[in-house]
Amino acid sequence: MVTHVRAEAQGDERGALLSFLAEQRGGIRRALLGLTPEQAASRPSASELSLGGLLKHVAEVEQGWVARAKGEPPAVKRDESNWHECFLLVAGESVEQQLAYWERVATDTESYVRSVPSLDDTFPLPNDPWFPPDEAVSVRWLVLHLIRETARHAGHADIVRESLDGKTAFELVAQAQAG
Repeated sequence: MVTHVRAEAQGDERGALLSFLAEQRGGIRRALLGLTPEQAASRPSASELSLGGLLKHVAEVEQGWVARAKGEPPAVKRDESNWHECFLLVAGESVEQQLAYWERVATDTESYVRSVPSLDDTFPLPNDPWFPPDEAVSVRWLVLHLIRETARHAGHADIVRESLDGKTAFELVAQAQAG
């Protein structure tokens, strides 16, 4: 799991952006190290957030944005009736299954970002009330948005994990490297 992003090769903006995204994914993965399914599902704060739910959310969001950029519908359609399931592992879902899914999503994201002719290429935002009508964003915007979204939730994951057992990211990295 990436804990430091090395300087990019000269002119490799895509590589730099993807490296920062991988670093933030690592923060969420680290927060899940060594947890039981019960711990991953627990909500140790006033928030409704659990580590398993955060994992599911970031994987689903990343997949959805890349699908939109490709002109495809997201794998999971969310609306008011099922939005709450975006942050909750439901029947048949596990941390292991979600990690494997996110790995496939990450591979697809990297493949897509590396394949587009230009990071300046655009795609339309969804026709949802929280987006401006008839607006398009670039692939660069997409990757920056994914970095921001993942980093935000990696911070949440740090707090949830520390609330569970007092372990910090540094301890979890050292523990993973030792054993």
